[in-house]
Amino acid sequence: MATAVQKITLSSSRDIPFNRLVLSQSNVRRVKAGVSIEELAEDIARRGLLQGLNVRAVIDVDGVETGIYEIPAGGRRYRALELLVKRKRLARTAPVPCIVREGGIAEEDSLAENVQRAPLHPLDQFRAFLALREKGQSEEEIAAAFFVSVAVVKQRLKLASVSPKLLDVYAEDGLTLDQLMAFTVSGDHERQEQVLERLAQAYDKQPYAIRRMLTEGAVRASDKRARFIGIEAYETAGGTVLRDLFQGDDGGWLQDVALVDRMVADKLAAEADVIRSEGWKWIEVAPDFAYGHTYGLRQLRGEPTPLTEEEEAARATAQAAYDRLSEEHADADELPEEVDARLGELEAVLEAFDTRPLAFDPAEVGRAGAFVSIAQDGKLRVERGYVRPEDEVPVEEEHATSAETDDANHVASTSLHEAATPDAPAEPEEEDGLAPISDRLLTELTTHRTLGLRHTLGEQPDVAFLAAVHALTLKAFYAYGWDSCLELDLKSVSFNAQAPGLNDSVSAEAIRVRHERWAKALPKEPGTLWDTLNGWDRDSRAALFAHVVSLSVNAVHEAWNRRPRAFAHADRLAQAVALDMAAAGWKPTVDTFLGRVTKARILQAVTEAKGERAAERIAHLKKGDMAREAESLLADSGWLPEALRTQPCDIAGEETAEIDGETAMGDGEDLADSEEPEAISPPIAAE
Repeated sequence: MATAVQKITLSSSRDIPFNRLVLSQSNVRRVKAGVSIEELAEDIARRGLLQGLNVRAVIDVDGVETGIYEIPAGGRRYRALELLVKRKRLARTAPVPCIVREGGIAEEDSLAENVQRAPLHPLDQFRAFLALREKGQSEEEIAAAFFVSVAVVKQRLKLASVSPKLLDVYAEDGLTLDQLMAFTVSGDHERQEQVLERLAQAYDKQPYAIRRMLTEGAVRASDKRARFIGIEAYETAGGTVLRDLFQGDDGGWLQDVALVDRMVADKLAAEADVIRSEGWKWIEVAPDFAYGHTYGLRQLRGEPTPLTEEEEAARATAQAAYDRLSEEHADADELPEEVDARLGELEAVLEAFDTRPLAFDPAEVGRAGAFVSIAQDGKLRVERGYVRPEDEVPVEEEHATSAETDDANHVASTSLHEAATPDAPAEPEEEDGLAPISDRLLTELTTHRTLGLRHTLGEQPDVAFLAAVHALTLKAFYAYGWDSCLELDLKSVSFNAQAPGLNDSVSAEAIRVRHERWAKALPKEPGTLWDTLNGWDRDSRAALFAHVVSLSVNAVHEAWNRRPRAFAHADRLAQAVALDMAAAGWKPTVDTFLGRVTKARILQAVTEAKGERAAERIAHLKKGDMAREAESLLADSGWLPEALRTQPCDIAGEETAEIDGETAMGDGEDLADSEEPEAISPPIAAE
């Protein structure tokens, strides 16, 4: 015989005046959590009470109901109603929907109500916000209705707009909320689903890896091309910017690369037309030029454009304001925001006065040209005044004769005995009067003088150093090297292989700035260079010498040019200057290294930087994915390939080379004890 199913009886419900309700000490909730009482009160005022209170009749000692009801479950709703009563927005006798419980344990009811309810899945909230938006509510109205910020509503709507396939995976806990947030960077559902498939095979499933996959090929807003054209102009032209609403994105990513390139080309062309109107013979335009693009070209030495009286007055006013503000806040640990902003404005004004365009000889402008490109900071870079060899004015006859004479002197100085060979031309017959000295005799006399100069110069290190600085500076900064009798040469090779980003690297920019600073400190005419250098103090000459000599460094490996001893010396030189290529800005990326070596090399790099376990996690990936994952793992690790490493070396502890039993530098007393000449400040401090 079948057993009858016992039917349950639900507790009755009725409205009870608010002033007949009290909180129960049996309520298990003690810790405040979730929506605040104030926000809950506002929601009840707007929507009414969506869920009744769970109450029990209060019994006196005789077991008789007192007409008061305690609340073991629903205490937060009661407090919200109480707040509305205090604010006179709800009557004290207003009826409150309640479920009257009889029997059982009050604590059990309170615990069950708080534990048995399932929290709303975030995806349901996202979709609910989206439904409200589709029904016409604005983001501001939704934010006001649910007591959240507009930014939160935007984030929720963005999450709800992700591909339905991804939302289904998220609903089944196949993705974390942070991962889903990362997918919102791109609004392309097809692209999102492609990355989801790649994610299944990837070692690194972190949100930043997802963002990187979604933005591959896009142009970062911090890229110099994007900064050059401006994000606003790009969007006005119809371009799309991928943004991350959940973390800093440095301005986002410009998705339409073709549009970026077209806008860059158009703006550069317009800027080039302005530069061309200055009268230059040629203009070369590109977003970027290869490093060393000016090698072999003579650079004109222009003069700063003089300031007008009004400009001089404006500059003096700006300088006075800057000095006054700096002095007033000299002792402040931190500048007020408005003062800091004002100082920045004044610095920009003063810099504009100090970096005015140079004025060039119109005749020189007609045979020179300019390079127009984009600097690393996104500003226009114009390199004016470069003359190609084919555009040079024919060399004057006297220069040619001088060069021929120098060649003759060089031959005579290196092979002195040849000057008196039997085949030498005979002396001219004696003539009356002061006839010119014969070339042969002049050669012999200057040969003796050359030996005298060699001997004397070799005993005066300071003058020899000055002569070397003078000769090499002529080679580095002037078109011709005829103003020195020293047979010193300076070669600054260009690079056949251009590494990615070479011209915008930290080192390249520092060298360019330093070279320009020295060029401004040097005289315009090479004939006055000796006197200028002679007036500088030793430290300034040494700094210039270091810069000039540095331009001759060539440690480039070339398959056709085997130079093992030169590379060994490059290692010693790197040790001497404590070269750190990681600190110099080089990083292992897909473009610079990882995408151009074998998988074994990639795994070796990860092993060295992060350990074997990290390498094992990416060992199963295809090379492209492996390179990208390795780039993330090696970011900011300081890892360098062997060719870029500098081995530590104690230069000071090395033994000094010996010559014939004595050290090459002697005992050092002559130099150490010699009186230092009085320092002469250079005309322009070049640091």
